[in-house]
Amino acid sequence: MRIISGTLKGKRITAPTNLPVRPTTDFAKEALFNILNNEWYFDEITVLDLFSGIGSISLEFASRGAKKVTSVDNFYGCIKFLDETSKQLKLDEKITTIKSDVLKYLEKPATKKFDIIFADPPYDLEIEAYKTIVELIFKNEWLEEGGNFVLEHPSTITFEDLPHFVQHKKYGNVHFSFFE
Repeated sequence: MRIISGTLKGKRITAPTNLPVRPTTDFAKEALFNILNNEWYFDEITVLDLFSGIGSISLEFASRGAKKVTSVDNFYGCIKFLDETSKQLKLDEKITTIKSDVLKYLEKPATKKFDIIFADPPYDLEIEAYKTIVELIFKNEWLEEGGNFVLEHPSTITFEDLPHFVQHKKYGNVHFSFFE
């Protein structure tokens, strides 16, 4: 994994092989951040990274100056790796990790809202669980007014019929659906 831009541009991070992750490819991540860069000043935003895994997206946002990044994952090894990595890179004041099942986390009404929410669930997640994630984010008001929710998903799923859907982008085998 590589940090593409910001204060840590070009920094390579190697995660342990025993972690159950599928990091977003550098190609797709760069394309995603090009889109977001045209809409946001990163030093003014807060981010919620769901199914954060080893923190590829969280670290990228923090490197680009995001005010605060909250990373949620259910796997202790991933949370531990992201905590250790953010400390080593001196990003630990920007990144907060939470070990939690994402669906249970989103079921609660939001105690704070985020400008950008990114979710990269396991690709084998049932379609209904994907839809529940979208529903809970809006029902429980996790997103700031005018904020963006980006959902990474396999090509076999489409979300165009869901409320708040804005657009779909494809980068290689990676698909992003955008909601507002």
